[in-house]
Amino acid sequence: MPDTAAAATADVAAAADQGPGDTLRIVLLASIVGGVLLAWFLLRGYRTDGTDAPGGEDGTAGTGGNTGRDANA
Repeated sequence: MPDTAAAATADVAAAADQGPGDTLRIVLLASIVGGVLLAWFLLRGYRTDGTDAPGGEDGTAGTGGNTGRDANA
């Protein structure tokens, strides 16, 4: 049994010397995911729907105006 305790102690000491690898991986992954979510949030306000275009996808003429947003103005 003393051999098992010594081996466990050596394993714990060796694991402590590995450095902050896992922590840095988590921080890096969270930063990337946060950057993507921030970009999506900021860029979704600049999206154009395609309903304001003079011609629709089906070949018919579009409304030509911003009727959906200015209906009550």
